[in-house]
Amino acid sequence: MSSDDLARRLFGPELELLRDVPGTALLPVASSFDDATLDRLAEVDVLVTGWGTPKVTAEVLERVPRLSTVIHAGGSTESVIDPEVRPRLQRSNAGAVNAIPVAEFSLAMILLACKQAFASQRIYRQRRTRIDREETFPDAGVFGQTVGLVGASRIGRRTLELLRPFSLQVLLADPFVSAQEAAELGAEKVSLPELLGRSDVVSIHAPLNDATRGMIGADELARMRDGSTLLNTARGGIVDLPALEGELVSGRLEAILDVTDPFEPLPADSPLWECENVIVTPHVAGSMGTELQRMGAHVAAELGRALRGEPLAVSESSAGR
Repeated sequence: MSSDDLARRLFGPELELLRDVPGTALLPVASSFDDATLDRLAEVDVLVTGWGTPKVTAEVLERVPRLSTVIHAGGSTESVIDPEVRPRLQRSNAGAVNAIPVAEFSLAMILLACKQAFASQRIYRQRRTRIDREETFPDAGVFGQTVGLVGASRIGRRTLELLRPFSLQVLLADPFVSAQEAAELGAEKVSLPELLGRSDVVSIHAPLNDATRGMIGADELARMRDGSTLLNTARGGIVDLPALEGELVSGRLEAILDVTDPFEPLPADSPLWECENVIVTPHVAGSMGTELQRMGAHVAAELGRALRGEPLAVSESSAGR
């Protein structure tokens, strides 16, 4: 998607969500910080960024001396601002807004996995005859099942909130969350090995970093119950893909993968394309389609606050230049 296309999807065909903010004078959408663009930005106070925005560096700030605020239509400004200049800018992001559809997707997949909807569709298509539900799926149902969430990130917490109305036992593995905080979130704090061994559905919501890369490997997958489901809407690198392929090709586990490593798409020769016990989606859990408008509305509201000199609703840093 080009920068122009993304801007129109976020803010309307004429960028009306931004144009309607009092005090706004919009410049053309830019996809690079070439000399002509930097000349146009010389009088800019607030920069709105999105996916694919070129990095704001010290050299850019030298050319844009009035810039004080960056509002990012994405999860974090870290991807668009060099570390050395972050303290010099007031920064906001739409990560909490983007967490909403990911949590909604996670909830939907968790409930369908508990209901064994994907397995039932597969078996029904194979047999093409009446299915005795109780005999074929004796453990299916959204009642009394155990769901394990790996990570109490923004998305993980939102997913925990959405799971509250359901009669499910919810486990949480996160080294930075206490047992009391987990209970307040509606979950039982456990270790990762215990979560994997007890859960009917495991949903990953951890960030990808040095500590979590490959965190779900062969030993961890071996702990999962036969027939249980692994859901990953976080980052593909958290899961050891070759180890997961072995478990899925054998048919022992089910999986719903919205992210993989390599990241989008899987290699053309990956065995997962042919595994009937795997749902692979092209990174659709995050904001897309109409959901982009919610992110646009959030960014426009933040822009209004910045221009009025009010505190931002989401502030990565309040440091001034």
